Parts: sequence; C-alpha cells; structure tokens
Amino acid sequence: MFPLRLDHWRSAGRLAELGRRKATEQARKLMAGDGGKAGAGSSAGPGADSYVAMVARAKALIPELRDRASKTEELRRLPPETERDLHDAGLFRIVQPKRVGGAELDYVALVDCADALGQADASVAWNFANLASHHWMLGMFDRQAQDAVWGRNADALIASSFIFPAGRARKADGGYILRGHWPFSSGVESCDWNMLAGVVSSDDEADGIEYRIFLLNRSEYRINDTWNATGLCGTGSNDVWVEDTFVAEIMTVAVSDLTGGPTPGSMVNPNALYALPVFSLFPYVLSGVGLGNAQACLDDYVEFARHRASTYNRAKLSDLQTTQIKIAEASAKIDAARLVMRTNCVDAMADARRGYIPDLAAKTRLRRDGAFAVKLCTEAVSLLFAASGARSLFTSGALQRQFRDAHAVNSHLAFNFDAAGTNYGRVALGLPSENLTL
Repeated sequence: MFPLRLDHWRSAGRLAELGRRKATEQARKLMAGDGGKAGAGSSAGPGADSYVAMVARAKALIPELRDRASKTEELRRLPPETERDLHDAGLFRIVQPKRVGGAELDYVALVDCADALGQADASVAWNFANLASHHWMLGMFDRQAQDAVWGRNADALIASSFIFPAGRARKADGGYILRGHWPFSSGVESCDWNMLAGVVSSDDEADGIEYRIFLLNRSEYRINDTWNATGLCGTGSNDVWVEDTFVAEIMTVAVSDLTGGPTPGSMVNPNALYALPVFSLFPYVLSGVGLGNAQACLDDYVEFARHRASTYNRAKLSDLQTTQIKIAEASAKIDAARLVMRTNCVDAMADARRGYIPDLAAKTRLRRDGAFAVKLCTEAVSLLFAASGARSLFTSGALQRQFRDAHAVNSHLAFNFDAAGTNYGRVALGLPSENLTL
C-alpha cells in the first residue's frame, strides 16, 4: 500500500491541520513504492529529498506570486520575472528526463506543485503545469525529436493545443502536411515549440483516421492574440495558426502510442513515468490548479472569519454556526478532491512500474475522477464566495479572482463532468467509448 498522508503541503495555520511530520520522511513515504525507498522499482526514480525540495521551492514562491497576481492579470500572460522564478526553481523541469538534466519526479509532483502555486495564483499554476507536462510528453517522442528540442536548449518551453479536430494532416513523403487553427494554447508567447493535435486522413478516408500530435518550432506557426478572458486571465492562452506546413515523421507521435506501456521514447527514457497512459491521466496535469486555488480560498476565509464581526449585530463570525458549517463543508470537499487526485496519480505510477496497462474501464474511471475532483473544488469556492457576503464584491481582494479562476479551470473539457461521466457510464454499460484518445 502507498501511504497517502495529505498534510505535508498545508499551511501551519490551516484549521483542518492533522499534525506536522518531518518533510523528508513524509516525502519518502509519499513517493515510495517499496519499503519507504523513494522511487523503488524504477532505475531512474526520483529521490525523496529532491521531491521535498521541489515542493518547498513552489511553496516559497507563494507570497511574491500573490503580490504579482494583479499584474499578471493585467498583462494577460505571466510576467517575465515570474517565468524566471519558475525556471530558477527548476519547476518547469520536474517531469523532464534526468538524462537531459530534468528532475524526473513521479507524476503526482504535477498535482502537488500546481497545488502549491495555485495557492498563490491559478494563472501561474496553470501555465506551470501545462508547460512542465510537455517535457514529460516529449520524453515519449522519438529520440530525434527530443534532441531537436533539448539539444538546443534543455530549458526550452513547449506549448500545446490538444484539440484534435482543429488540425488536419495528410501523409507526405517522410512526414505530414499539417494545417489548422487551434485555440487555447496556454503560455504560447513564452514558448519555442508547440505540440499541436490533428487528425490524419487519406483523401477519401478509406483508410480511416488517426489522431496524432505534431511538434512544431515557433517559426512554423503564427500566434493570434485573442486571450481576453474573465478567468485564468494571466495564462495568455492564445490561438495558433498553421498553413500547409511539412512536419517530419520523427517530430510526431501517434496517440495510439501514448495509451500506456512502451512509447517511441522508451529506449532512452525507460522510467515508468514515460509509460503512463497520457490522455487517461490528462485531467491530473491541471487538476492541482483548481485544488490550490480552492485551498487558498478556504485559508483566506478562515483567517477572515477568525477576526471579523458582523456589520449588523457585531456578532463574531467565528461564533456563528453557519460559518463553522461552511468551513467544514468546503474543507471536506477540498480534502476529498486532494485524496482522489493524489491516490490516482500514485496508483498509476505503481501500475506502470509493474508493467500493468489499465483497461478501458479503468481509464474512463481516471477521467471521471479527475473531473469530479475539480468539480468538488469549484463547489467549495462557490460556497465560500456566497458565504462571504458583500466582501466578495470588491475587486481589490483575492476572493473575486479565486471565484473567476475556479470556474475558468472547471470550464476545461477535461473537467466537464457531464462528458467524463457520460463516457464512464457508456463503458460501464458495455457501450463503445466516445473518447478516441484512450
């Protein structure tokens, strides 16, 4: 069994604190697969100390990132100093292969570090998680694609848009001709490369269609500044255009190669991290953002309620049963969401280490759970927003941003519980899956 204590990243003042443990010992337990030895079962598994250090670095950035949140929203992208902070801390490279200088931490690190950064600013956490995860995915491409990126600059950032119908490709000698218009390419202005999803088909589609991901250099696509949003304002999630561009075969990977088990990159990156089913676990790349945002909202509300009295009758808010119940309900939702997210990520790594590939039922459950966990976080923020009364109306505080960001996170297709729930129900009833990426 994997120990799953959930208190190692919580702030000291948190109401639901269950007791402090030594950080290093906790990380060893959290990351262990065998007898408390970090990374057991993996020849290149992460050490507990590096895991603790990385989460600690993310937490250390919280005060400054919170102070910059308004600036980030105004810029509609991450400020240069924030990008530099994330680079200097090594956070973008937490799941990049060690052979090119990455930390190669277990997959759950994406949740934990996004959780920490999300307690400062969801936009920062969103771009961190997106861009960090693309180092993980690149580790599954052919080595020549990896060398084309990391051979030039191991710190290079990679954007993405995994909206497959947005791109169309046709086979050509040695590769593909790609064209399309992709929305929601988060952090794209900061990136030298982009992973763009597309559908490959023959002229008459007699051979069927194939889902494939194409890795393009910035010189091969055009960015349209379209990101004027009410939530996640600082993510710079702009549109990308490609017009009949040749992409070499080695700079692409088929989705069918990313469903679990060996990938084109396995020869150089044998760690189980790079044998995970990518799109089954896709929600957990970003779910920590909603988690951290909700945790910050709860912590702020508790601090506010401890020291304030009602405007109308001067009753202490902390003495009101309604306040106490709201805190209990919101914290229960957040704790449950964290448990679901982390358990699924830790279990997925354990499965990959023993060479087990989850079946379709298990994959649809992962998608269902990811969407449901973020739904719980959104409900917690909405509950606290409503409980805050007129305080929630002021644009000067963090609460209104946390509310907007919570709903922006929840609007991502990966967190659409109707879609994830429907597909889970279909598979449970013996019907074909409607998600072609699984």
